[in-house]
Amino acid sequence: MPTMADVARSAGVSVATVSHVLNDTRPVLPHTRQAVLDAIEELGYTPNTLARSLVTARTRSIGLAVSAVSNPYFTEILQGVETAALEQGYGLLIADPHDDPGHERQVVQLLYERRVDGMIVAPSADPGALVAYLRRHRVPTVFLDRTVDVPDDGAPHIDQVCAAGAEPTTRLVMHLAGLGHRRIGLVAGRPGLSTTRERITGYRHGLAAAGLPYDERLLVHGDSESAGAQRAAAELLSLAVPPSALVTANNAMTIGALRALRDRGLSVPGDMALCCFDDFDWADLFSPRLTAVAQPSRELGAQAVRLLLERLAEPDRPARTVRLPCAFVHRTSCGCPEDAPPAPTDHYPPQSPKATKTRKTRRAPKSSGSPDTPETPTTPERTTRDRRRR
Repeated sequence: MPTMADVARSAGVSVATVSHVLNDTRPVLPHTRQAVLDAIEELGYTPNTLARSLVTARTRSIGLAVSAVSNPYFTEILQGVETAALEQGYGLLIADPHDDPGHERQVVQLLYERRVDGMIVAPSADPGALVAYLRRHRVPTVFLDRTVDVPDDGAPHIDQVCAAGAEPTTRLVMHLAGLGHRRIGLVAGRPGLSTTRERITGYRHGLAAAGLPYDERLLVHGDSESAGAQRAAAELLSLAVPPSALVTANNAMTIGALRALRDRGLSVPGDMALCCFDDFDWADLFSPRLTAVAQPSRELGAQAVRLLLERLAEPDRPARTVRLPCAFVHRTSCGCPEDAPPAPTDHYPPQSPKATKTRKTRRAPKSSGSPDTPETPTTPERTTRDRRRR
């Protein structure tokens, strides 16, 4: 196996010069640098990463702690992080905190003990112990996807990058209201997460903009995963007056809600209109195709790497929170026909549709004997248009 001394002899330079080229520890003339790089290529020399880290006090590695790595959304984020890191010569060490505060603190410590240069973390709903550890050990960190209120008290800064959450959810609600829906349910994520709070805020803003009252019974928590969303959606369907439309707050919960509808023998959008937060590659393959908010997941990952490298270069610069815009992807699960333009969202309350011939009757969700007092009777004779007016 060729050594650094072999490279130095081949390039006609000293071993120290080869070290400066490899570690960027001192400026080297361009033609000398190129001679060293040519010798490395010709000999097939592989640098000793451990020895380099001892010289530079850097391992050129990043710790990435994100939950639900199997979730397509986080998989896309991971790809964005990995691509951006490799472009800058950094490797990744990855751990799954499982959205558990205690486990989160443990895996972050394990990553840092492996001497990563910095951390990218999607924090849990209770990140107090995590923040305390990162600040105590002065770990360069970027919070990804979820934001945390970090006091500005002179301790090391924590940068944050996330997608917009409130405004896109407002648009989904306003779109459904523009189609005539009067009772719109939300399957929200795990309580305590910033993403959950923001999407609930957007949901309530959308109802207010549409002139619709907020009914706490129409907001349920699916805990950001499929099984929880299936239970939560079943709860909504068991109301004496169930919603005629649903907004699901992430892609995993969309799957759970669809399972709950299937269990009741209900179709989308015939019996229930559906819009979801998070687009994914196969959303366009569903029948109907899913109307969704698409987050810039790969760009979120790449932006997190850029923020971390900026923090490593300037440890004392002010902390930054970067929010990236989302896109509204209009398809057919909301009840719109193929290629129809989105319903207008700038005039509320929406006008009631003019009377036309009766459309295909919706099947009413089966009652579970809920004690809720119905505002209007739910019977098989009610038409799709009537259901939407609720």
